[in-house]
Amino acid sequence: MKAELADLPQLQDPPISKDLISRETTFPGLDGVAIPVSISHRKGLGTGPHPVMLIGYGAYGMNIEPSFSPQDAALFEMGGIKVVAHVRGGGELGDEWRLAGNKKTKPNTWRDMIAVAQGLVKEGITQPKNICIQGRSAGGITAGRTLTEDPKAIGAAVIGVGCLDTVRAENTPNGIPNIPEFGSVVTKEGFEALHEMSAYHHVKDGAEYPPVLFFHGANDTRVELWQSLKMAARLKAAQGTKENVLMRIDYHLGHGSGGSRKQETDLNADILAFFFSKCR
Repeated sequence: MKAELADLPQLQDPPISKDLISRETTFPGLDGVAIPVSISHRKGLGTGPHPVMLIGYGAYGMNIEPSFSPQDAALFEMGGIKVVAHVRGGGELGDEWRLAGNKKTKPNTWRDMIAVAQGLVKEGITQPKNICIQGRSAGGITAGRTLTEDPKAIGAAVIGVGCLDTVRAENTPNGIPNIPEFGSVVTKEGFEALHEMSAYHHVKDGAEYPPVLFFHGANDTRVELWQSLKMAARLKAAQGTKENVLMRIDYHLGHGSGGSRKQETDLNADILAFFFSKCR
């Protein structure tokens, strides 16, 4: 049964524009836990399916608050819906929520993302083929493992400066500071947790994956470029001649901050072009 977007249960409805709607709701996780979700879209969209940009992070206890930027205007004007899944590992519901997506409990993070994608479909807002997930940095774990665990749940993925090989990441210059968040390979329990959250190690030969756009700065010292390159190469190898993996490298950028307005605008234009070409 398809539902009007306005019919969704909402916790609050803060006005961000006379032409836009932003609401807070929850969807049940795969284990029944209520996952907070923020949904923003242009007024008057009516029933689905609609193209959805589903964003998730879920690490370090950080709150990913719904926001509006000029780049979002194009997404909304073209009928897209922006959804933020406040998955476990973040700090939206306190320290207990953070620890529920940390180290050995990290699978909750990407399974919450999968559950939100399924919830959007169940509500009649969209269909799997119209969902593009997006994760950046540690959100690369969320997006990467969503992609490899349930590729049929989504239609595309955008992964930026993503942490995609957590087994090897500890050996990088920025690896040691991340041990408290993700764990260490020097213990059996730590290795098993890191292997489980490593998207690279869960790509299966012969499996069908939706289109993926990777983007990375060549000068990134937080998550090094090789992680995106390695994951892109693995996906291409697993799918043979299928051409659905794109790699965007900015040779004058690092982890993302500090870029010029033109760099930011060009990146967002490429992301939206990919999104609407694959999910509309």
